[in-house]
Amino acid sequence: MSDRGKRILITGGAGFLGSHLCERLLREGHEVLCVDNFYTSTRRNITHLLEHPCFELMRHDVTLPLHVEVDQIYNMACPASPIHYQRDPVQTTKTSVHGAINMLGLAKRTGARILQASTSEVYGDPQVHPQSENYWGNVSPIGVRSCYDEGKRCAETLFFDYWRQHNLPIKVARIFNTYGPKMLPDDGRVVSNFIVQALAGSDITIYGDGSQSRSFCYVDDLVEGLIRLMESEEALTGPINLGNPSEYSISELATKVVNMTNSRSKIVYAPLPQDDPTRRQPDITRAKAELGWEPGIELDEGLKPTIDYFQAQV
Repeated sequence: MSDRGKRILITGGAGFLGSHLCERLLREGHEVLCVDNFYTSTRRNITHLLEHPCFELMRHDVTLPLHVEVDQIYNMACPASPIHYQRDPVQTTKTSVHGAINMLGLAKRTGARILQASTSEVYGDPQVHPQSENYWGNVSPIGVRSCYDEGKRCAETLFFDYWRQHNLPIKVARIFNTYGPKMLPDDGRVVSNFIVQALAGSDITIYGDGSQSRSFCYVDDLVEGLIRLMESEEALTGPINLGNPSEYSISELATKVVNMTNSRSKIVYAPLPQDDPTRRQPDITRAKAELGWEPGIELDEGLKPTIDYFQAQV
């Protein structure tokens, strides 16, 4: 098939990342089938796409088999914030594991190329910094975050077993902290938390002492990386880290948000949640070399449209 006009399935397509991916692929001339059960996503993210002649929405849970004809699959479905994935941890594991099995089975039947949206959480609370793809991680199998961490690790295992056993064309992306418009205001992620609190003039809550670090990638950069990985030569399976290597402490992020929103919010501190990683920074050497990809939007530039988005929701 030509590079344009593919029929592309995006599971979790009404979520934060999935909806941005839907928009980008439609702009590139593809047909997009958006599949979502709306457990943590919202129809508002894709309402403006419903009249697009190349967009189709299907309400479906990926833990159940799906019978469609597609050329590519982006498997994005899974609650991705601790508040949401810990609400029903058994279902979170099912979404990662059963969802991967069902989508891999669909890819095998249709001959579709399939990309797994994995996560930096496969590295757990890392003892190696920054984290490269050959690091196996430091993950608790029995903690409160394990449903997500281990579910995603098992999904990666399944993808590589299908690749080895069935010669299935797979791609695995390990996504680091990503932010931007369409994040949910109550998802518990640090960027959305701080912005919502700052705009409301509420206390900004830092868990721990604020010295723990994250690396924040703007959503447009991340989507570009996903598409480059999907379209890369078949031999490049990944895993590939996708994230912004610029590292910021949580205290630095809080200060930026307060300043950019002209907020009078005070910063307060609370205990660090169980198994919360203290440092997170991607080594993107492989993405640069094999995809020619690196993020171009730094934190101050990306925070502005994100703040504007949340401001418009108030």
